[in-house]
Amino acid sequence: MRKVYLDRTALPGAIIVNLEDTEIISAGTTVYSMGVHDRNEEYQRYANDYDIQFIFDDDIPRLEFFTVPHVDIMAQDSKGGFIGTVDHQCDLESNAPICYINKELEIFKIFENGKDFLRKVESWQDNMKPYDKITVYRSKAEAETELEFIDFSDILPLL
Repeated sequence: MRKVYLDRTALPGAIIVNLEDTEIISAGTTVYSMGVHDRNEEYQRYANDYDIQFIFDDDIPRLEFFTVPHVDIMAQDSKGGFIGTVDHQCDLESNAPICYINKELEIFKIFENGKDFLRKVESWQDNMKPYDKITVYRSKAEAETELEFIDFSDILPLL
């Protein structure tokens, strides 16, 4: 079966693609940010107590990497690392694994899902295990040297 990759950074919303005899894999790294009006004492407590700085619209980090499968970044830490959901738009109620990407672009799984993350947040740094189900590239261009991406350039003006 042929594998092709769908760049979620170019199409962050919902999209359905069906190609015969083809496995479609979501790729890319996006940021899930919250409105500034959502910032409150609870989010500040996460930053102070657990070094988890959730991302708000007034301070969106620039990501210098591209992941396969897709990772949706929701928080960062003081060491330059990022916390996100794997192959799923950020939703702490989902069953998507929660990962950590450090500044050296090493990947760690920290929890099986968002519920575990919230329930055991105080131990997230102690819970990191190397995670080989994500490949990190320095850019999409680097990923394109190894992978085949769906080309939407012909239909994007129609969307």
